[in-house]
Amino acid sequence: MISPEEFKNEVSMWSDKVGVKPKEIHIRKMKKKWASCSGRGRLTFAISLLEEPKEMQLKVILHELLHLRHPDHGKMFRALLNSHYNNYFEDEKFD
Repeated sequence: MISPEEFKNEVSMWSDKVGVKPKEIHIRKMKKKWASCSGRGRLTFAISLLEEPKEMQLKVILHELLHLRHPDHGKMFRALLNSHYNNYFEDEKFD
């Protein structure tokens, strides 16, 4: 399990790579979803996500960070998401 501080550092690192800047990053207990992104730039992640494999964490992190650019799940959002997923998964090996 990754610590909350390490997870927030991962989010910050990926926000630089994606080119967005969340105003706040929170980790808390969430009952029905992995994460959320507010219209004000606040990202909230489920504490249970910290127990998931790194690949799952990254997918959720990228998904939420990209909502800072595109709030909906339209074609542009999906294209951007696929682009970032493909670039990362081609270069990175997960343990």
